[in-house]
Amino acid sequence: MKRGGVAGLLLAAGRGARLGTPKALVEYEGERLVDRGVRLLADGGCHPVVVVLGAVTVQVRGAVVVRNPGWATGMGSSLRVGLAALPEQAEAVVVALVDQPLIRPGAVRALIDSGAGLAVATYGGRRRNPVLIAREHFAGVAELAVGDVGARPYLKAHSGLVTEVPCDGHGDPSDIDTPEDLRLLET
Repeated sequence: MKRGGVAGLLLAAGRGARLGTPKALVEYEGERLVDRGVRLLADGGCHPVVVVLGAVTVQVRGAVVVRNPGWATGMGSSLRVGLAALPEQAEAVVVALVDQPLIRPGAVRALIDSGAGLAVATYGGRRRNPVLIAREHFAGVAELAVGDVGARPYLKAHSGLVTEVPCDGHGDPSDIDTPEDLRLLET
């Protein structure tokens, strides 16, 4: 089943405590992570792309920026703010994290093309990001997104509805949490 009206949601509100700087501002291969994330979602077929910021506020081209005043409480509040900011015509959303710069647009396209209501990218058989959430699940996801967890509790509670989408050929889900993680990606 081909799906239309899929928005993108990039969670980029944290301060990057272990990294020492907000991840949205980190540059990798000459591009800020926030801009790479927007490009990932747009090139993967998402429109519009919404970026949730918090610890810092910056201009982001090609995206609708929303601020999460409760960003310090964790990823859950950013996911709730982002879901609430999506336009009504969005049938679904692909949620990506700002700190995974090696994921390629093919992963986003694969999630959209799955036609699933809940879909999770897998790498080496392990569930990672990004994830696709259809509108009928937004309220349930938002209700369980508390503290520093996003959609995982909802996906676990509804595991029978989740489609795993193999994305091994569409990049690497390694994330940047520490200066050492960044050094490893740059080598």
